[in-house]
Amino acid sequence: MHKIEDLIIWQKSMELTKLVYKIVAELPSDEKYGLVSQIKRSSISIPSNIAEGAGRNSNKEFKHFLSIANGSGYELQTQLILTTELNLISRDKIQQVLDLIVEVQKMNYSFQKSIENKISILKSKI
Repeated sequence: MHKIEDLIIWQKSMELTKLVYKIVAELPSDEKYGLVSQIKRSSISIPSNIAEGAGRNSNKEFKHFLSIANGSGYELQTQLILTTELNLISRDKIQQVLDLIVEVQKMNYSFQKSIENKISILKSKI
């Protein structure tokens, strides 16, 4: 088990979620139950899955939840790009968030590889 507050990837994903909530507040109210709701769900899914994985009993389970968090990051990225293509918000307003998503995705990939290496080392000792 890991202490989530110490995980930089969790900290960054929490920062990302807070930025997303600020951005969606600027979207039209008629999107409240559509795109806004979906964007919020995918953004909160990232730190939530990291936290759930951190609380699991094995590195294999943790890696699985990191994978889910990564999928949510790509989902969020797609939804935010869609908001610009629908002219609901400018690319300039979301660029910082898109950059942070990519940073979290890279961290997630590296963290998964690190966990995978630990799993391989443990298996080789058995």
